[in-house]
Amino acid sequence: MQRLAFKMKIKPGTAAEYKKRHDEIWPELVTLLKGSGVSDYSIFLDEETDTLFAVQKVEGEGGSQDLGDNPVVRKWWAYMEDIMETNEDTSPVSIPLREVFYLK
Repeated sequence: MQRLAFKMKIKPGTAAEYKKRHDEIWPELVTLLKGSGVSDYSIFLDEETDTLFAVQKVEGEGGSQDLGDNPVVRKWWAYMEDIMETNEDTSPVSIPLREVFYLK
């Protein structure tokens, strides 16, 4: 199992809406993530910079950011586009982070 981390950005003033949408995450998206080997997935917000920090455990090679060909993920990206920094294909701008320390 590997742990992956990445950062994203939300648009100013959208923190409450971002949390609301994730509190109501679609069951089919949860099923897809878990079925793809993603678990122990957390997203944290730096409210001063509107930067999101995400970390997840993954069985296999790819994490949640590698599911962009799935229609459920595409629909979620479109749903989140108005409150996040996104690429032209509506995927969130996601920057992988390199682990430099881990305490077990």
